[in-house]
Amino acid sequence: MLQKFQPRRLGVFSALFDLGRFRALLRRGELGLVFAGALAGIVSGCAVTAMSFVSRKLHSAIYGITDYERLSSAAVAIPDKSVLLIAPIAGGIILGILLYILSRTRKKPMVDPIEANALHGGRMSLTDSILVAVQNLISNGFGASVGLEAGYTQLAAGIASKFGYKMQMRRADLRMLVGCGAAGAIAAAFNAPLTGAFYAFELIIGSYSILTLTPVVVSALISTMIARLLAGDDFAIDIDHFGAIVPADYLPAVLLGAFCAGIGILIMQGVAWVEEFARKSSIAPPFRPALGGLVVGLLALISPQVLSAGHGALHLNLSTNVTLSALAGLFILKSLASAVSIGSGFRGGLFFASLFMGALLGKIFAYCGPYFDHATLTPAVYAVVGMSSLAVAIIGGPLTMTFLALEITGDFPITALVLAAVITSSLVVRTTFGYSFATWRFHLRGESIRSAHDVGWIRNLTVVRMMRPDVHTADVNTSIEEFRHRFPIGSAQRVILIDKDEKYAGMVLMPDIYASPVEKDDEEHGLADFIRHRNDFLQPQMNARQAAALFDQTQSEALVVINDLIERKVIGLLTESYTLRRYSEELDRRRREVSGEI
Repeated sequence: MLQKFQPRRLGVFSALFDLGRFRALLRRGELGLVFAGALAGIVSGCAVTAMSFVSRKLHSAIYGITDYERLSSAAVAIPDKSVLLIAPIAGGIILGILLYILSRTRKKPMVDPIEANALHGGRMSLTDSILVAVQNLISNGFGASVGLEAGYTQLAAGIASKFGYKMQMRRADLRMLVGCGAAGAIAAAFNAPLTGAFYAFELIIGSYSILTLTPVVVSALISTMIARLLAGDDFAIDIDHFGAIVPADYLPAVLLGAFCAGIGILIMQGVAWVEEFARKSSIAPPFRPALGGLVVGLLALISPQVLSAGHGALHLNLSTNVTLSALAGLFILKSLASAVSIGSGFRGGLFFASLFMGALLGKIFAYCGPYFDHATLTPAVYAVVGMSSLAVAIIGGPLTMTFLALEITGDFPITALVLAAVITSSLVVRTTFGYSFATWRFHLRGESIRSAHDVGWIRNLTVVRMMRPDVHTADVNTSIEEFRHRFPIGSAQRVILIDKDEKYAGMVLMPDIYASPVEKDDEEHGLADFIRHRNDFLQPQMNARQAAALFDQTQSEALVVINDLIERKVIGLLTESYTLRRYSEELDRRRREVSGEI
């Protein structure tokens, strides 16, 4: 009996050590995806804890603070103020050297999780992800005004993507696994599993489905537990006591959300302006971080709270009463430091910086509280609403920021208030600006990415892949009699005309030619009177969506495909019906993949 059951008992263990069986286990169904999500959560928790530990050690070694202090609050008490200026410059020099080396050895741009899921089916380079994390650590460790969240998500998602690629996971499953890595990173970074999960749904995967729910949530939960086990409550955000919420409080909260939306747009444009200014200047890219570090160092001499992401400064300003002028001054300094840091080439993101600046805006807005009748909001509540509203304006993800407020405060009435504010902020940004910080940077690079929705397959469904290369052609100067002799009724539906240089000259439809009452002896009457779509054509690199739009614009059933706009050589023909059918088939297949039917 023991021998009879022994192979089955060892089957699971042998599958774990057999790559083929392990791959089959992951691809077998939802249980395999949950297991993959759990692995991503373990990796994410360890990655976040390790990066945070290295950052703390860098702050301690460079600025002389203890491992338990936050740089943006502890730097105020540093006796030697020169380090506030020297450290960011030194970090910029080191980063510039690294950028110079990378410019000589790596030509392809680095892909982040949003771009990977939108264009590349979840495929990311692990080497590039490690390099981004190292650059982020250098930037943050030497005091640049950037957070580590970009490095957290890049590294965790990169490891998850590499694992999924090695396991030959399907495109939809690989995109989901990248989301699991990012979810675990954000969950561990803020001690907030719901926030991490919805960060993945809204910003990395781009959609929510029952199939992706369990793996993503499992990853976020496990990552949070790993981070708590290794670092305790190091990542928690503490909020002071707050009062009860009444209906009259919703009006100032909504107004604060709209106000934060406008400020968020200005911050994003400010970062873009700094980057554009740096590009147009004669300063070589490797030297830009050092100059950016100089500006950040000068701002730190005014207020050390602009250094790093701002964890310590956030708690410092939440727990103390600060004057209006001090709050406004600190907000201006922090926004300038963040824009200069990112615009000059430091690696990092605006996630935590937007939370910190939003809290400052909320406390500034709290000074208007007495002007709202019956409103009972305290400065702490305004700070929570402000941090969520500005973060959603810059980062995106209304539900992500709403759940962050819930997990920070543990209060449902405040969460409902925050929801109203973040919806307002998100709506204002979408209708007036249309981008989050990440997608705005894609737009500046020429990419038409508005979210993490998978549009890479659309780019692969190109005209050159769908067209028919076998087309009927004729010289544009052919007479009608000769044309009728060469192309009798039923031989073709349409004929492509080319000139003496074999350039595309137009298209004629066979019914038009044979319905014409032209006499055979009318030598002056040629094909010119029947030519259609002289300047309407497709190009090989166009995708199915662009081709369908051009069919609709020209009101044609078929269009010629030319090689380029200069030679105009005819290389094929594509019909509207086939384009729409292929697009519909591919879209349906992708939907079935997401729903788990394939």
